[in-house]
Amino acid sequence: FDEFNRIDLEVLSVVAQQIMTIQRGILSGAERIVFEGTDIKLVASSSVFITMNPGYAGRSELPDNLKALFRTVAMMVPDYAMIAEISLYSVGFVNARPLSVKIVAVYRLCSEQLSSQYHYDYGMR
Repeated sequence: FDEFNRIDLEVLSVVAQQIMTIQRGILSGAERIVFEGTDIKLVASSSVFITMNPGYAGRSELPDNLKALFRTVAMMVPDYAMIAEISLYSVGFVNARPLSVKIVAVYRLCSEQLSSQYHYDYGMR
């Protein structure tokens, strides 16, 4: 689930119960579980991953019962200059370091100064 903390608290409570049902089934080694009144086959390798951006407007904190079901992993902003440098070296550029700094500067300026358009993507993918 992406941006999980944008979901209403009432819905999050229901989702927490559903995830707990799945996790209990996996921990007990069950091949089948009753999920929302329906008997279903349980795939033991299934997992649930969520992303959330705390601190933004319109986002809520997760309820404690839901927090307990997930393990927190912190993310950080990548070093775009290093990503560009490695990409340039991989295609044969000899002076990749100074070029990577310039490429990152151009991308940053474009993202800051050009109008927002759905077809603009200045990420380093």
